Amino acid sequence: MTVQTHFYANTAVLTHRSLRHILRSPDTIITTAVMPIAIMLMFVFVLGGAIDTGSPQYIDYMLPGILLITVASGVAYTAFRLFTDLQSGIIDRFQSMPIARSSTLWAHVVTSLAANLVSLAIVVGAAVAVGFRTAAGPAEWLAVTAVLSLFTLALTWVAVLAGLTAKSAEGASAFSYPLIFLPFLSSAFVPTDTMPGPVRWFAENQPVTAIVNSIRDLFTRQPVGADLWIALAWCAGILVLAYGLSMAAYRRKLR
Repeated sequence: MTVQTHFYANTAVLTHRSLRHILRSPDTIITTAVMPIAIMLMFVFVLGGAIDTGSPQYIDYMLPGILLITVASGVAYTAFRLFTDLQSGIIDRFQSMPIARSSTLWAHVVTSLAANLVSLAIVVGAAVAVGFRTAAGPAEWLAVTAVLSLFTLALTWVAVLAGLTAKSAEGASAFSYPLIFLPFLSSAFVPTDTMPGPVRWFAENQPVTAIVNSIRDLFTRQPVGADLWIALAWCAGILVLAYGLSMAAYRRKLR
């Protein structure tokens, strides 16, 4: 068996283990979806009538931001589960076996991607129930899924870094709070041109705005311009940086 095949086989086995834990406790996915749905309902039925976005329905405008909040909320569980595995000694036990070292981390990453995609599907279903409609066809939905998957991978590796370096279970998941708040300082809920100068500058130059604008254009089948490339660049950059820092932190943990 080659090293690469060995890695894939190990990752598949450990991912199966992680997925079984989630299936035994589906409240993780449900909890991840509940908060974004609650925020969505509050904005649509309480605040949406006072916000002018130029969109026929406010739910159509703000759903991309809600999807990013869903991911930011979901990856916190990855950091928590990884921290718990480290504290319980199960990772040390895995490393005493003839398995690829990085497969332990990748199993958590793949599990996070699967769980978050399910949570995103639940949130989209709730949005449809309260009036979300889209002109997107299969190609646009595939592109939206690809962008959200890349965003999830990037934030999951940030979660892995948090789980590896945290001193407590609460600290492992606390990193997600600023990420959940970030969409509120973007074009996710209101157009950036309504914001005061410094806030507008920050909103227009942070990654969430480019990602939200790209998904919104795909949902409405509008031409996707530079925002998509900026969004992909942000996601790829965060992914590469977080992956490198996580692997370095993991090697230090195993010394």
